[in-house]
Amino acid sequence: MAQVPPVTPGRICLSLVALSTSISCYIADWNDTHVKNPNWPPHARFHNGQTMSMGLSLGLLTAYFTWRPVRDIRVAKDSITTAALVGTLYWATGVSAILYPGTKWVDPEFGEGAPQRGVFLAHAALVWIGRWLELRRLDAAGKTKSG
Repeated sequence: MAQVPPVTPGRICLSLVALSTSISCYIADWNDTHVKNPNWPPHARFHNGQTMSMGLSLGLLTAYFTWRPVRDIRVAKDSITTAALVGTLYWATGVSAILYPGTKWVDPEFGEGAPQRGVFLAHAALVWIGRWLELRRLDAAGKTKSG
């Protein structure tokens, strides 16, 4: 039976993003600017709910692939890469959303600017830093076992 992976800096980075992906969309959106915004039609709220549920699902999948026990180092590397890919999806789609016609980062009644852009990019960067750290560690562990 495969052992639970060790707590490492790379896995901590991936886990922080997994946790944030799971809950931050609810923190950011369950308020008057989104879900409770009286100016939003019901179908817009439907899609906001879809987005929040997707964030929760992607965060859980990121955590699963970060921590699933595996024996083979190649499978471990594949799991970490999968965790990074899944962990980036919510944040990358958030950055890309501004490309759709008629979109703005903030509704006019709540100000201007792009406050979430930096948050989205920082989360995506942290995922890939975590992947890089963990793959480096796995490479070193593989050399130790084979050497």
